[in-house]
Parts: sequence; structure tokens; C-alpha cells
Amino acid sequence: MQDDQDEIYRDFNAAVNMPPAEIEKFLETDDSKRVGWKGEDGDGKGESVGHAAGRRIVAIKRTKKAELSDADYAHMKKVVGYVARHAAQKPKDDVEHSDWRYSLMNWGHDPLK
Repeated sequence: MQDDQDEIYRDFNAAVNMPPAEIEKFLETDDSKRVGWKGEDGDGKGESVGHAAGRRIVAIKRTKKAELSDADYAHMKKVVGYVARHAAQKPKDDVEHSDWRYSLMNWGHDPLK
């Protein structure tokens, strides 16, 4: 179990390449709030899955490794999977101002870094 957690921790910190303060700042932007899956059909109102994930990522990044819970590790694993899958879908044009990039940034990963 510890080996799995060590691997998840390493992979999470490699996938999340934005510091907590930068993620928080981005989460306040209209671009952050606009993109992502909302509600059961994806078009609902309220906070997107990625936006909520970003808030959780900030909390995890500010938690000492020894104090991380099993639920934290499960979320970290989810983040690693999302970043890997979504990063593979890179658009051909304007990456800098794309919903693709903004979605990844909600999950703590800026593909331009």
C-alpha cells in the first residue's frame, strides 16, 4: 500500500505543475468557471467537476504527505488519470486560449509549462 501511495504521490506532483496559489488565482477567472462538465448531462448549472477538483487539489498540495488520507490518494490518482487522458487530446490550433488548456488548468496542469 505504501509503495502505491508513494507512486501516486510522485505521479500527482508531476501532473500538477501549478503551485496552489496559481491554481487558486486561475479558479477565480471566468475561463475557469466557464469550462468543464457540469451536472448529469454536462450542460448543467453550477460548478464543473474540474473546478471542484481544482479546489481539492489546492487543499491536497497544502497538506503534509504524512497527513494525506486514503480519499486524498484516490483523488490524486483521479487527477493523474484525467491529466494524462486530457493532455493526449491536444488541439491543433490556439492552445494558449483553448478550453482544452483551461480544463487542464482547473486540474492543476498548465500544458504550456
